[in-house]
Amino acid sequence: MLLSNLNLLATAPGGVARLRELILTLAVQGKLVPQDPADEPASRLLQKIRAEKDRLIAEGKIKKDKPLAAIADEEKPFELQVGWEWVRLAEIAYPQAGFAFKSNGFNDLGAGLPLIRIRDVGGNSPATFFSGEFRPEFVVQPSDWLISMDGEFRVREWHGPKSLLNQRVTRLIFCGDELFRPFIAAALQFRLQELQGTKAYTTVDHLSGGQIASAVIPVPPLAEQSRIVARVEELMRLCDALEAKGQLEATQHAQLLSTLLGTLTASATPEELADNWQRVAQHFDLLLDRPQAIDALEQTLLQLAVRGLLVPQDPTDEPASVLLQKIRAEKDRLITEGKIKKDKPLPPVTDEEKPFELPVGWEWVRLSALLQKIGAGSTPRGGREVYVSSGVKFLRSQNVWDDGLRLDGVAFIKPETHAKMASTVVAANDLLFNITGASIGRCAVVPSDFDEANVSQHVTIIRTVLPGLNAFLHKVLVSRHVQQTVMDVQVGVSREGLSIAKLSQFLIPVPPLPEQSRIVTRVTQLRRLCADLRQRLAEREAVQARLAEALVQQVA
Repeated sequence: MLLSNLNLLATAPGGVARLRELILTLAVQGKLVPQDPADEPASRLLQKIRAEKDRLIAEGKIKKDKPLAAIADEEKPFELQVGWEWVRLAEIAYPQAGFAFKSNGFNDLGAGLPLIRIRDVGGNSPATFFSGEFRPEFVVQPSDWLISMDGEFRVREWHGPKSLLNQRVTRLIFCGDELFRPFIAAALQFRLQELQGTKAYTTVDHLSGGQIASAVIPVPPLAEQSRIVARVEELMRLCDALEAKGQLEATQHAQLLSTLLGTLTASATPEELADNWQRVAQHFDLLLDRPQAIDALEQTLLQLAVRGLLVPQDPTDEPASVLLQKIRAEKDRLITEGKIKKDKPLPPVTDEEKPFELPVGWEWVRLSALLQKIGAGSTPRGGREVYVSSGVKFLRSQNVWDDGLRLDGVAFIKPETHAKMASTVVAANDLLFNITGASIGRCAVVPSDFDEANVSQHVTIIRTVLPGLNAFLHKVLVSRHVQQTVMDVQVGVSREGLSIAKLSQFLIPVPPLPEQSRIVTRVTQLRRLCADLRQRLAEREAVQARLAEALVQQVA
């Protein structure tokens, strides 16, 4: 049943990782291979181990072990197969903690022995060496089993060179040779995953030697251990193949998507775009089968919009050159009335700067030519200490998203603080543009019914001379044309930053005002379709995940 449904499990969200967990679960529960009544039971195996431990204790080779607590019924997560036994790990093996080697003996030149640190568990090539003195009990040999004690708990066989056991790495020392070590390691890995998933360990991923020693694990007959591990290795190789196949398919899908969407952006006219769209649309069921593909389509639509290819031009529209004259006249009026400051002359737009050819009636301008205000906010003195539970909204970069303002968790400042920050007050219909940090380039339109707010220094207020420009300008600012420019000109080593001076010089394509309206309407329609596609995809993935989970439960 497991093999016949591998494809369903592998293609579900997080499917291959979930499949690996399922394989390990089935292995530890004895459900991967049939039992053989001729196998010597695990109880006999444990007797042999106990006898060997007693012999070593009597010879003074190991210390007498402490009595272990009886295993309570609530510690047994499932019913064992016939011939299996529950044990605490310390009955068959014990953990040996690593040593805190002094860092002044560390080097990366190969002097001394390699030092196995947490990051090296699961690998075979430590990057750190230790050239100082060490005790022989901390020497790790190939085929030793190691446990990482912090972060992701992992049990792995060491295949690297003779090395040293550093702190927070533990070696598992088995009691005698009457065990198939790969199975015991797999069983312990299963229990450690359970431990890591419990609420008590979600914030502190840290293991102790006592937790490992007291871990309750199942022990099958020795012969069955070998069969189980062979089956696990076989299925894990299948998982590797499925994972590689998924990665290859994702790469090929991305290449196909890029090629086909590229035919859209290569269109020279709206009529040519319509023809290309019909050809590409025939493959949408194959192309738009993952969220990133829909994101790419949406960005392509924006790029088509700002290039004037999404709607046909109307020769009766008043050209953008006249619109720019009206904007200039309105700016001059506002300057004369003292409502805005006189702007500095802008350098002309050269042919070399123009990234693509515009339709007839369009014009290239620098962003500030369209604006009466462009300026960053500021954070009040005291920073977070001045935030209050209610008052005037204080918008930060985390509140600014391309699809609008998100006010969950918005900060507030006192009205008297607000009054001191007049230059950072947001008005209805303003555009807010993030200029620093990981969210640089995100842009939101302030709703027309917005009351009042201030913005932080990480957000720039962009206020147009004519509010009718805002909707189209927003599409331009979130398009690939502007976003790529943001990436090209940002500064800062530890944190990306975009100066207002550079932002104000960005080239903006300006269509006639009626065409702007038609473009915005069309983009809104198409983005609504994209949202519907995302919803349907999410629903399909949810159904697939539920089916996969039901299969997992049935198999387990």
